[in-house]
Amino acid sequence: MASSITLSSSFLPSQLSNSSRVRFKPYSTSTFKLTSFATKIRASSTAFAETKPTEPVIVEKDVRSSKNILACPICYEPVTLIGATVLSVDSTRGSSLQCSTCKKTYSGKETHLELTVASGSKEYCDAMPLATEFFRTPFMSFLYERGWRQNFVWGGFPGPEKEFELMKDYLKPVLGGNILDASCGSGLFSRLFAKSGLFSLVTALDYSENMLQQCYEFIKQEENFPKENLILVRADIARLPFISGSLDAIHAGAAIHCWPSPSAAVAEVSRVLRPGGVFVATTYILDGHFSFIPFLKPISQRFAQVSGSNFFLSEHELEDVCSACGLVDFTCTRNRRFVMFSATKPS
Repeated sequence: MASSITLSSSFLPSQLSNSSRVRFKPYSTSTFKLTSFATKIRASSTAFAETKPTEPVIVEKDVRSSKNILACPICYEPVTLIGATVLSVDSTRGSSLQCSTCKKTYSGKETHLELTVASGSKEYCDAMPLATEFFRTPFMSFLYERGWRQNFVWGGFPGPEKEFELMKDYLKPVLGGNILDASCGSGLFSRLFAKSGLFSLVTALDYSENMLQQCYEFIKQEENFPKENLILVRADIARLPFISGSLDAIHAGAAIHCWPSPSAAVAEVSRVLRPGGVFVATTYILDGHFSFIPFLKPISQRFAQVSGSNFFLSEHELEDVCSACGLVDFTCTRNRRFVMFSATKPS
């Protein structure tokens, strides 16, 4: 049964458990093919992320095994890294990934790995909905963190820092593992995840080349950024290039309403999460006085067909999507139109 929490006017992040010290066991990859590439993991490190100045979250990581997670988006078989020993922000240029099953090769661009199904095609290009193409423009990529995202506060979004504190509570069971920041945009939360040290590997994924380029530029501007903990990937949210059951957590900030088919995307989220893995996301909900508008649901469906962008009318709609795709333990936090929700892959 879904649970819902209404935030107070101060919008303080929820408290973590009394015991903030957790030890995580190494993640086993024995079920993956040995020919797959291995991303570099920092071993036996201790990471700190404070919810309050006097109450740090301490994550002791003793991760000695490799994590093979990337897969061919056509057949979902593991890919082999060519041209580098490990993947990171700095090593993608000149590298490539090859699928041993369908024999397709995926190239590494200057800023990211190209892992769309149509990658490498010379004349064919997928036609995407208006909402998707809008976020692929250089102008939108430049504007996203320079005014666009800040306007979300009018809908109840508390701001990136408070959102990050809230989501850490949902992500407690999987701290120390790997996380996918899906539809990452210009990497606002991808960079926060990487700098927090709470995860062994962060994958920033978006369909927009320009958004990934902007993320790369922001990373270059920061001194001592932990580039070895982050990779940038271009891929379709409805065709995620990851081995089934290989991810510990997936975050999608202000994104699900931009997905052409939320159910297809959440089905992919469910596929790539490991048992016990956590999906946490934020979006808008048009309920309250909006619910009295006649025929709002058919209007919403028609709008989604034309634009490729969705708007949700209730928390139950989000719970329905998660449940239909095999995710359980749905819970959410509300603040006016803003909602942060979470669901888990059954163990």
